[in-house]
Amino acid sequence: MENYLKGFELEPKNPSVEALRRWRHAVTVVKNPRRRFRMVANLEKRSAADKFKRDIQKKIRVGFFAQAAALQFTDSVAGGRAEYKLSEEAREAGFRIDPDELASVVRSHDLKSLKAHGGVEAIARKLSVSLHEGVSENNIQTRQEIYGFNHYTEKPSRSFWMFVWEALQDLTLIILMVCAVVSIGIGIATEGWPKGMYDGLGIILSIFLVVMVTAISDYKQSLQFKELDREKKKIYVQVTRDGKRQKLSIYDLVVGDIVHLSVGDQVPADGIYIAGYSLLIDESSLSGESKPVNVYEEKPFLLSGTKVQDGSGKMLVTTVGMRTEWGKLMETLNEGGEDETPLQVKLNGVATIIGKIGLTFAVLTFLVLIVRFLVEKALHGEFTDWSSSDALELLNYFAIAVTIIVVAVPEGLPLAVTLSLAFAMKKLMNDRALVRHLSACETMGSASCICTDKTGTLTTNHMVVDKLWMCEKSMEIKGSESEGMLKSAISESAVSILLQAIFQNTASEVVKDEAGKNSILGTPTESALLEFGLLLGGDFDAQRKEYKILKVEPFNSVRKKMSVLVALPDGGLRVFCKGASEIVLKMCNKIIDNNGEPVDLLEEQERNVTGVINGFASEALRTLCLVFKDINETTNEASIPDTGYTMIAVVGIKDPVRPGVKEAVQSCLATGITVRMVTGDNINTAKAIAKECGILTTGGVAIEGPDFRNMSPGQMKDIIPRIQVMARSLPLDKHKLVINLKNMFGEVVAVTGDGTNDAPALHEADIGLAMGIAGTEVAKENADVIILDDNFTTIVNVARWGRAVYINIQKFVQFQLTVNVVALMINFVSACISGSAPLTAVQLLWVNMIMDTLGALALATEPPNDGLMKRPPVGRGASFITKVMWRNIIGQSIYQLIVLGTLNFAGKRLLGLSGSDATEVLNTLIFNSFVFCQVFNEINSREIEKINIFRGMFDSWVFIGVMVCTVAFQVVIVEFLGTFASTVPLSWQFWLLSVLLGFVSMPVAVILKCIPVERDTTKHHDGYEALPSGPDLA
Repeated sequence: MENYLKGFELEPKNPSVEALRRWRHAVTVVKNPRRRFRMVANLEKRSAADKFKRDIQKKIRVGFFAQAAALQFTDSVAGGRAEYKLSEEAREAGFRIDPDELASVVRSHDLKSLKAHGGVEAIARKLSVSLHEGVSENNIQTRQEIYGFNHYTEKPSRSFWMFVWEALQDLTLIILMVCAVVSIGIGIATEGWPKGMYDGLGIILSIFLVVMVTAISDYKQSLQFKELDREKKKIYVQVTRDGKRQKLSIYDLVVGDIVHLSVGDQVPADGIYIAGYSLLIDESSLSGESKPVNVYEEKPFLLSGTKVQDGSGKMLVTTVGMRTEWGKLMETLNEGGEDETPLQVKLNGVATIIGKIGLTFAVLTFLVLIVRFLVEKALHGEFTDWSSSDALELLNYFAIAVTIIVVAVPEGLPLAVTLSLAFAMKKLMNDRALVRHLSACETMGSASCICTDKTGTLTTNHMVVDKLWMCEKSMEIKGSESEGMLKSAISESAVSILLQAIFQNTASEVVKDEAGKNSILGTPTESALLEFGLLLGGDFDAQRKEYKILKVEPFNSVRKKMSVLVALPDGGLRVFCKGASEIVLKMCNKIIDNNGEPVDLLEEQERNVTGVINGFASEALRTLCLVFKDINETTNEASIPDTGYTMIAVVGIKDPVRPGVKEAVQSCLATGITVRMVTGDNINTAKAIAKECGILTTGGVAIEGPDFRNMSPGQMKDIIPRIQVMARSLPLDKHKLVINLKNMFGEVVAVTGDGTNDAPALHEADIGLAMGIAGTEVAKENADVIILDDNFTTIVNVARWGRAVYINIQKFVQFQLTVNVVALMINFVSACISGSAPLTAVQLLWVNMIMDTLGALALATEPPNDGLMKRPPVGRGASFITKVMWRNIIGQSIYQLIVLGTLNFAGKRLLGLSGSDATEVLNTLIFNSFVFCQVFNEINSREIEKINIFRGMFDSWVFIGVMVCTVAFQVVIVEFLGTFASTVPLSWQFWLLSVLLGFVSMPVAVILKCIPVERDTTKHHDGYEALPSGPDLA
């Protein structure tokens, strides 16, 4: 079948528009386009939304460039700026600036107006807010009423009745409804009331049941996606309110809030710069311009939706929600929907091929029934004698043919993928993983390599200073007793300069919580250093007030260091720097002695310090060097130097390995997923942690980023399969590793990232995994999955669910194709031989519901089991419908056709049926046996290769619920709804026979699974062979 699906292939990530259009044109047989393509991107809407977005970006660009000229023109021609009248409500609330005026000043970058108002301090006063204390919680509601909420216009949710209406758009169901109405009309005319309406009413009731079950399933899916969509939009920022710094959702921001911005943050609203250091803003998402913009006092305007590329700062929120340009852009963001997944496209192809076959069989069945009917009339000499009962018979034939199309076109195949993905995404959300793109959940099941960060992913990210080397002395830090020990071993002046280096050179803050206790806001590494400083008796606030910070170079993954330039209280300037030990050590030519005085750093001392760094690192400690340099320049414009520093101390920070990580890594390795650690840390630290996690094994290679990036393509091809650890790497190294793994070796690569500079690697990887706690907004925006707890075990869980989705869809396809083959063949062969179809329209509609909506619910929502992680990953381009599946489909179809064919053509003789109701009893028995064959085959389909099909069955309440409902409703149809469903009540013996005939499909499945099937035994480039599967894993 794969040869017929060439037009239905799609890249899992960033597919081209041509590929998206190609498969749409290849789909021909569709019963209900509105439902079938509901979860498919609307390319026309998307194109219109992109055009609207480009128009807004162009307008913003023009506004930026023409701003000065426009303002001059307004001043000279209009005789001044537009007048804004402050509302009475705003005046009474104590505000002195109109919301639209404030929005206009920032949106148009009107520096002249800002200065006319008196600058950011005056704007803050007009907004009744202190730049130090922030807004008061008491007047949040008033601010929202006057200046608006930071919410964006969203499409209203679709009601349940919209899904009912959508389900009713099925062309075959519409035709059947027409047939039912005509049948009722003719039936009443020929057979009278109420007998004449039973057949037609049975079809209408069946259609009603199908529509309601379909609509309920689709509506529940939509609610799940809505909930996940809300989670995706959750962004948090640091704000100051009531004098306390706190974390807040961007949707809770109000005009007047003081927001703290750092690298990787998204600017959450329009605002004005208050203070900061080297603040560099990427405005490409808003203006389309790729060149970043420096923001400072003379260029103070910040626009919502832009990203902080470098530096840090504070801003005053001036405009929120739909008053911002970003608010207008947000309306277009999801216009046109999300790209469909490769499995959805492939199953649309399968549905199209089977639909064509089914349509052909339906037409042939109809023609055969008509021809036989006409021949019989001719043979009886009644060709010219037509009655209303003849019309009813012909109408019944047509209804059967249409119902065969209903059953034969497996509309539920692509929709089952959506159902399975929605279920998996919901479960993963509960397990602390937020899937941003549907296809990622699917692709993760094929991941053959995970490139993971170390800090926070493999480790706990709860850091504490464990060791300190200073003044030639190495000390172990043990809680509060360390203060006395350190002060007795090291001079006061040396401790003083250590505290300066800790408290001045930090992007974190020490704040008081509601109980008055110290609380640290910042990264785990910074927090560990600040905690250590407080432990030594340091006073953060006093230190920060004593020294004036002039310039800051924030830490990033390229520099691997953070520097700060401060003005000393008694004059002069001092630079503090901290960062990757071996990098910072090379910047030093002096070291402090026991008295805290700088002395020359001798070559022997440098070797000694290097030994200390490697010693700490080999104990799995993260090492940092703290250094300083005094600058004689008096000007505040002095640049931060790169050489001539004085070494203060080497700090060893402990970050323990997370519980369960070693087991998770072993689970990956056992299933054929290679785990590689890619970290910016020291190589000895990385190797120690990698060995503890089980990542670095005998024969594995640990390499440093600079060595890797300087290799030739040939050298890379030779070493990449053996790389298990890459230390001191830049984001560029991670990006290069990902590209080579994909292009050289055809790997399906999952990559973790948390920093702004990780965005290219996250975007390039098959699955980008951003960290939810440590990750920046830029990283999250470029990721496919957000790991909310930053835990490697959660990543492995995503892989388990990805595999579950893939295998569940395979189970469902196997089950549905078996029902398709049997339903088509039994009706067609019977029509050809006996001139009647044993399964009526109502019965076929019920079978369609069993195999479509209910079958998808039962099989596509099965939770993952441990066996999934004992099979190799599915390779790129692997056949979806495998030879093993074809073996099961063909084997089960042959068994069912033999049973049902025997009953149909020899049932009366074999069962000794006679009397006026013999045909009705036999047809009911055939229908009942057919349904029970599907019930037991649904249980068989739980395992495609393994013999034990019951393992974990009772853990899936959805599966059990569907089974119970199917059997219960089958009893009701046969025993109580015979008038509508053309059935008669069966004796207990026939019920037992039906169940037994269905049950026999289980031993048949066991026999089939013992038939050997040719397998792909290709070796993985890392050397492992495909894992065994089939009966040997029963």
